[in-house]
Amino acid sequence: MIHLFNGFQDPFGGSELKTLELYRLLGAEAGARLWAASSRVSDELMRQFPIRRISPLTRQVPDGGTYVFIGAHWRNKIWPYLIPRPRRLIYDFSTFHPKVMALTTRMPALLGWPGAELVLVSDFQKRILQADGVVHPSPIDIGRFSPRLERGGGAFTIGRMSRDTPDKHHADDVSLYEALLAKGVAVRIQGGTQLKDRLAPHPQLELLPVGQFAAEKFLPTLDVLYYRTGSHVETFGRVVIEAMACGLPVVCHSHGGYADHISHGESGFLIETTQQALRILADLKSDPALRATVGHRARRTVEQLFSPQALQQRLDFYRH
Repeated sequence: MIHLFNGFQDPFGGSELKTLELYRLLGAEAGARLWAASSRVSDELMRQFPIRRISPLTRQVPDGGTYVFIGAHWRNKIWPYLIPRPRRLIYDFSTFHPKVMALTTRMPALLGWPGAELVLVSDFQKRILQADGVVHPSPIDIGRFSPRLERGGGAFTIGRMSRDTPDKHHADDVSLYEALLAKGVAVRIQGGTQLKDRLAPHPQLELLPVGQFAAEKFLPTLDVLYYRTGSHVETFGRVVIEAMACGLPVVCHSHGGYADHISHGESGFLIETTQQALRILADLKSDPALRATVGHRARRTVEQLFSPQALQQRLDFYRH
């Protein structure tokens, strides 16, 4: 039995989506189960998926086997001492907080659990943390993201999607969006309502709330995905990979886990400055053939990353 633990607090959270996709892939064959490691679990997620609340009093608890904590932990909790000991303990670590990693992997002697095996989400993250663990890109069902034909008519559109928090947006991106709008480019940002007081209303500017459209519906409305964050650094960057799966050229800041999978000028573009981004976006706007070529290579890159063979190898890690 494989038990997958997550806080399940945010229906749009990266660790929640990762846990649910891993559950789908492991499925009934592995006897996988979902467990809420937080008392603040989302009612919406509880309705949609067979997520169980841990309750030692009612004997609704994991029964041994493999415990996989994804974006969650057991520190400072009572219930780990009241449930069967796991055969294996796997901690899927997707942040840059080494103190949390140390606390999570250092087992209290009284608990008696086996040492944690680490799963990291990118080589980028592994290099920065200098951590010892296997690297598994966050699982994505790329079948949901169909490469789309060149959009006909309408303004050239760049956009992005993310959580609607300040740390997800770079301070210089307001001036970049203003420059693009002045040149007739449409800008579409899902998870951008917190920019409303910094960007003047414009007929070709859309600032949408998180979750208004599913990623597979929103991304194909763009010609290019542009992605740069503020203080938050992406260990992986799921939305970048999803955009590549749609056959979109991506223009992203070079400091992020997604950069491991982008060959600059071939399957996407990696930038350091606003001026670099504006030059590349201008080239993509004026050259539909370039957009098509880079988008095709982006899709091919993602198909290789999530090939049946690659997925099988990663899933076998949890099953043995």
